[in-house]
Amino acid sequence: MERTDHPGDLEHHIMRDLGFSVGPVGVEMHGSARIVPEMWVPATRSLRMGILAAWVDMVAGHLAIDLFTPRVPVTLDLDVHLHAQATGAEEVRMVGRTQKAGRSVAVLSVDMVADGSAIGFAHSTFMAAPNPSLTMPTIVRDEGLLEPHPAQLTVPFAERAGCRPRTPGVVEIPMRPDGLNAAGTLNGGLLALAVEEAALSAGTGRPLTSMGMRFVSPVRVGPAVATADVADGLGTVVVCDEGRDGRLAVIATTRDG
Repeated sequence: MERTDHPGDLEHHIMRDLGFSVGPVGVEMHGSARIVPEMWVPATRSLRMGILAAWVDMVAGHLAIDLFTPRVPVTLDLDVHLHAQATGAEEVRMVGRTQKAGRSVAVLSVDMVADGSAIGFAHSTFMAAPNPSLTMPTIVRDEGLLEPHPAQLTVPFAERAGCRPRTPGVVEIPMRPDGLNAAGTLNGGLLALAVEEAALSAGTGRPLTSMGMRFVSPVRVGPAVATADVADGLGTVVVCDEGRDGRLAVIATTRDG
């Protein structure tokens, strides 16, 4: 679960700028956001896969908070699959459900709808952080995600996150206070952005229809560097923490449209 605030910088966290609200409805967790052009894949009107993955992580993560409280839930893996692009859509809604929950590991699912039509689904696995002294701050429940708020993006999402290309298929995202999570490591939504940007750069630039991420270790120093290899629309992407001697952080697969 990615905490989307930073002490003294609550209103300007990169994830909060996406304008996503989430809250419980019975045993489910619901989320929604309005789509603005700054969320589109460059040169298209399709919502970014990296943003969908970030929102899925928020919905599933809030379910995991309730399952593991007071311990911090940690994302182990996350996959998102689309059977229709959110092209020209005005709003996305998500419904998260617990598929199975044990004492330390939970499997969650999320259904995605754009303007009333189903566009895809996602799954994620969470575990309780092994360090019992690490607990979820109360501020997560009060940070504003439980109340609707508009997107505050004034520049494209990748630019807002400071994502920069190095060479075709290789991008980097810096460590900044407005991009950290509860543990002080790089937010998982930004790792998803890095995966997406690397795959777009290495491939045709067409919007992604599928993304699967396996979280190996956190990015603690940065920058996060994503390197993609794409052939016939199918990509493999690795993300490393360059500041920790290139330590592997994420292994991902992608498929474009």
